Amino acid sequence: MAARIKMTSILPRNLSVVIRPIQYRDLDGIERITQESSNDPSSKGASFDIRQMQGLRRWYGLLKCLSWFPNPLQYQFCAYVAEQGRMLLGMIQVSPFNRTRSTWRVDQVMLDRAADKQGIGSQLLRHCFESILEARTWLLEVNVNDKEALALYRQNGFQRLAEMTYWEIEPQLLTELAQAEPDLPNLLPVSNADAQLLYQLDTASMPPLVRQVFDRNTRDFKTSLFGALCDAVKQWVTKIEVVSGYVFEPQRKAAIGYFQIQLDRKGESPHVATLTVHPAYTWLYPELLSQLARIAQDFPQQGLQLASSDYQAEREEYLERIGAKRIEHTLIMSRSVWHKLRESKFVSLEGIQWTEVLQGLQPARKPIPGGMSWGQQRQLPASDRPVPSKSESVSFACNNCTNEVSCQSESSDVKQEN
Repeated sequence: MAARIKMTSILPRNLSVVIRPIQYRDLDGIERITQESSNDPSSKGASFDIRQMQGLRRWYGLLKCLSWFPNPLQYQFCAYVAEQGRMLLGMIQVSPFNRTRSTWRVDQVMLDRAADKQGIGSQLLRHCFESILEARTWLLEVNVNDKEALALYRQNGFQRLAEMTYWEIEPQLLTELAQAEPDLPNLLPVSNADAQLLYQLDTASMPPLVRQVFDRNTRDFKTSLFGALCDAVKQWVTKIEVVSGYVFEPQRKAAIGYFQIQLDRKGESPHVATLTVHPAYTWLYPELLSQLARIAQDFPQQGLQLASSDYQAEREEYLERIGAKRIEHTLIMSRSVWHKLRESKFVSLEGIQWTEVLQGLQPARKPIPGGMSWGQQRQLPASDRPVPSKSESVSFACNNCTNEVSCQSESSDVKQEN
């Protein structure tokens, strides 16, 4: 009886929700949640499919070891789980968005069907906000039809940043685009020496608010030796080949277009392309897509997927004109640690007292004149000339000597006259 009372007193404490880093024993529960979420195509967890779970099981030990010291793959799988007793209720995966790690990205949030999605999801998000102190801004991407996820993110301070539309070009249309000869005379391969040019192109191709949230710099467009080796191993394992290039404008000495395409050599998934075009050179879209189509002709016949944002109207207009198909519409949301301060504190110029401001700009002490004057000295009248006191002395300088005469006698003569 006493043992039963003891167990019932411990039971509520064990049922409290605990947020902790992911462990190997959690993979079974994550796979179960993944299978449940894959039934809902609008869910963000549908992208984390069974094949990725198998890869995670295979490389979990290596990823765990790489997270112990600084390297490009240190945050490759940074995840936390919510556990109640022995029941796994959800998982969140985050990663740095830039090299300085000032902006972090919420890759996915997966929750159990029986769990309180708003409560458990908020606890997972708040745990990341509180534990990752170097993150000033958070970023995520969610499907516009996922109402539960949108409500969860808005409840935790995320706001709309931009809208993304994902397109797919069919293999037949890709073959037609490959027949055109692209007019790209200054198409160059990408190297670390071109990082400054690519950074300037990336800066000019997006609005100021998006650029501030992304917070990229030149280092984000460079690849270290360790990172290049890791990319080579990943491409060899996944049978993915990456081809990139940029268009150089000699007159402006700037990059005006950039592309990167990931080609699947096994032919199991569509090719994925990334485009960045300067807003003043939108005529590059047909030329770059023809170049991408010609590159894809040497690989298995698959479609080509690429994205466009709501501030790239020319790209969306061109993709609609050639007959590309819309496959997904998402929303990019951001959360800054300073957004509440900006909203609550409003500074008005009318409330500033300019008299107090100007008074604060006055010198605190009387200025001391220097011993050297660059201008021509003005001869003062006799009435305005200062009379030296007893303690002062007057110096007379000549070429060969310097005499110092005390003024005490002159002051005594003045007193006698008076």
